[in-house]
Amino acid sequence: MAEERLGGFEELVLLAVAGLAGDGYGVTIRDHLEEGTGNRVSVGAVYATLDRLQRKGLVKSRMGGTTAERGGKRKRLFRITGRGQAAMAEARTLRDYLWNAIQAPARS
Repeated sequence: MAEERLGGFEELVLLAVAGLAGDGYGVTIRDHLEEGTGNRVSVGAVYATLDRLQRKGLVKSRMGGTTAERGGKRKRLFRITGRGQAAMAEARTLRDYLWNAIQAPARS
């Protein structure tokens, strides 16, 4: 599944989408990332990445209902797909492999 290999930020966005269980939209995904990483994240970067992940078939979106807090605007909600879950699993397997290959320093 090498064609689904994720970039670092793509992986973080995909993890945030998965963590929000289908209720995530641009701002909540950004907030989740900022809370988890402690870094400021541009909502524009989040949306660009979500669009890229959707083109790859790793997330799907749907329009939610209207809300008063958004002036009647609908939210575009994202959820992870089966392909997205497989890509996350592959990324984790690769990271685990690389971490496990690091030899612990000798203790004196």
